[in-house]
Amino acid sequence: MTDKPRIAVLALGGTIAMVKGDEGGVKPGLTAADLVAAVPGLDRIATVTAETVKTVGSSDLRVDDVLAVAKRIEELAAADAIDGAIVTQGTDTMEESAFLLDLVLDGRVPVVVTGAMRNPLSVSHDGPGNLLAAAMTVADPQVRRRSTELGVLVVLLDTIHAAIDVAKASPHRIDAFHSMVAGPVGVLVEDRVRLIGTPNRDHKRAFDAVTGHRRPAAWSDGTLDEPDSVALLTLGLGESGGLLAALADDPAHLGYAGVVLGGMGGGHSPAWVVEDVERLAKRMPVVMAARIQSGYLLKSTYERLGSEIDLARRGVISAGRLSPLKARLLLTLLLRAGVAADAAATAVWDALN
Repeated sequence: MTDKPRIAVLALGGTIAMVKGDEGGVKPGLTAADLVAAVPGLDRIATVTAETVKTVGSSDLRVDDVLAVAKRIEELAAADAIDGAIVTQGTDTMEESAFLLDLVLDGRVPVVVTGAMRNPLSVSHDGPGNLLAAAMTVADPQVRRRSTELGVLVVLLDTIHAAIDVAKASPHRIDAFHSMVAGPVGVLVEDRVRLIGTPNRDHKRAFDAVTGHRRPAAWSDGTLDEPDSVALLTLGLGESGGLLAALADDPAHLGYAGVVLGGMGGGHSPAWVVEDVERLAKRMPVVMAARIQSGYLLKSTYERLGSEIDLARRGVISAGRLSPLKARLLLTLLLRAGVAADAAATAVWDALN
């Protein structure tokens, strides 16, 4: 091993990589090498290599794009070419990408996802500082020793979040990212990483056991056709249930192989949609997650029609502490592995409850 850690920066685009557009706005354009060159002192922390994977807004990323990044990280780690990796991307889907990477990577090297809330043409652009903090985190000896325990991390504004807990809580504030239940796992103070917590990753161990410890290359066929798509429906006041009925009525279920419901409160739905929910649950996995994206679902408090007790009786799976966004990705991978309907898969969901 060299004196300095070897870190690969894999760039996917996003606000951190924007350039001046043609109509007064900004658009993706900077490469990984551009991002690295914009960070003074980065070479004192690590020996950095830069690879541009994509230059898109993160709303245009696909599951298979993120899996391709995971595959590349594993290839580099297996070849002993790196001691850690940083993934740069847009913040719109950062919490999803980080969680997806967390599910499929084995943690042999630390991986940090970062980006920016302000583009490079803005005053006080936060991209270079976030990339520097990400490199400091990956290079930290304690983080490297505990990489399997910590899992994939998200580092923004000198705060270190675990992928399982982090969420974007604002579309515009520079401090948009929070771990609302567990809090961050670390902070950077005076250029030093201070770890202050350990994420609960019981779900990861259960997931690996159920899926046979599949490697990243085994999760995608490379076609980018997004097989086993999972619908995400948020329930609200007065929801008529028309989309649920359409999904249940259509022989092909509108092309979806599973459904995640963003439920009210502790995991509830309007009473008048439960029959359609039950019809769907008999045909495909239906998962209930909290639409408020914070906290555990209830399991045994309410027993009215559409409550958590009633829905469980009808075959609905509880996502526990997962947000709807992350529950959708977990169900997607379980479907791809062909185990979503297996009794063993309940261990994964149980670990989140």
